[in-house]
This record gives sequence, C-alpha cells and structure tokens, in this order.
Amino acid sequence: MTKLKTSWHSDRLDKEVNVIRWGETGVPVLFFPTAAADAEECERFHMVSSLKDLLTAGRIKLYSVDSVAGSAWLKEDNSSGAAAHVQNCFDAFIYHELVPAIRSDCRDPEIEIIATGPSIGAFNAVAAVCRHPDAFSTAICMSGTYDLSKFLEGPVTREYHDSSPLHFVPDMAEGHWMNRLRERFILITHGQGRWEEPAQSWRIAEVLGARGIPNRVDAWGEEWDHDWPTWRVMLPKYLDELVPS
Repeated sequence: MTKLKTSWHSDRLDKEVNVIRWGETGVPVLFFPTAAADAEECERFHMVSSLKDLLTAGRIKLYSVDSVAGSAWLKEDNSSGAAAHVQNCFDAFIYHELVPAIRSDCRDPEIEIIATGPSIGAFNAVAAVCRHPDAFSTAICMSGTYDLSKFLEGPVTREYHDSSPLHFVPDMAEGHWMNRLRERFILITHGQGRWEEPAQSWRIAEVLGARGIPNRVDAWGEEWDHDWPTWRVMLPKYLDELVPS
C-alpha cells in the first residue's frame, strides 16, 4: 500500500491545500476530516490502518484533504458570514480542482467518488453528494454535525443557505439535477454514547427523505461514542458493504 502526498495553491481558497492518497487501485473514497484537521488526521488516528484490508485488496483508493472550511467555522469571525463564504469556496475547490485530480489519478474522467467523514466531515460528505451528484455516488456520514448555524453570529445568510444541505435541499428545483440526486445514496450513522447528537442524523434524513433522496439511518448503541474508535469500526464495515468485491 503506497502513500502519496501532494499539495497545490488554490486560487479559490487563496492558500496551499494538502491532499493525501493511500492505495493504488479501486473505488475512490474522499475522506473529509473533522473540523480544523489536516489531511493526515485519518492516518494519525489509525483510520488508514483500519482500512488496510480494503486498500491492499485494491477495492478502494483513499484520499484525504485538509479541512479548510472546518477550520474557518472554528476560527473565523462569523458575524459577517465569513465562514460560510469559505465553505462555498471549499466546495468549489472540491468540485473544480480535487475531483478532476482524483479522476486523473484514477485514469477515468467519469469515475464516481464515495464521500465520507465524521462530525463536520459528515456535513462535507453529504454536501458533496447533494451539490455534485454528477461526481459523487454515495456519502457515508458518521456522527454528523449537519446544522452549522450554531457557529453563526447573526442571521442565516444566503451564503450559509447555499452551503447547508439542511437549507438548500428543500429549495432545490425539480429537473435533471434533482433526478440525478435521487439516484444517489446517503448513509447516515451515529452512536448513542458520549458527545453524540442523534437528532442531527434524523433531521438531515427527514430533509433528504422529503425530496425522495435515498438514505438510511443506522443508530449504533450507547457504547459507541462520538470518537475515532467508533468511526474506525463504522467506515470499514460500510465500505465493505457498498464497494464491489
């Protein structure tokens, strides 16, 4: 199993962004870290090790990217909606820069990507599928934080509305894009232990279900906390279920 680290300056984000890839072949999986974390967080917390069997079998290629937007939500002055602006710039970076880079690395200009992540990473995963169903086939969302309005220091802005699936999915127009999204699948999972907020999972599921977007909520027990030991069990299980052998 190889590890490849690369970075480039994104004009959309006005900063250097790191992207890491593990593995050589298989379905591309884009991992969104927790808030304010870098692209190597998933390796430091042994997620890469937990996916070793899938990686060495050539079933997946794992990509991870710096949590630029997550850092903004924690650090920016949000009274002016600055973090929501960064969130939308991050989405543009993902779609216009990272997706083409992944497809080039996979030598397939149309290959579809699985998006995943825990906590705020789950927000980014579901947003990636809902905003770009032409590029992302599936989201595996673990212990998600889907309502970021708690970080706002004022009213919901247009920029925030456009970045948040809880807000923009109900307003999406019928047509080709909505029909394409209804061909995708979003798996929403959470524990019921310390620091978990199960209500967040059910809220995003209700929004998706109301528009006919396929989704499933898996509630794990009280022994499963909002923490890496939980996610290291969840992600291999669901990738094994969803990725062809």
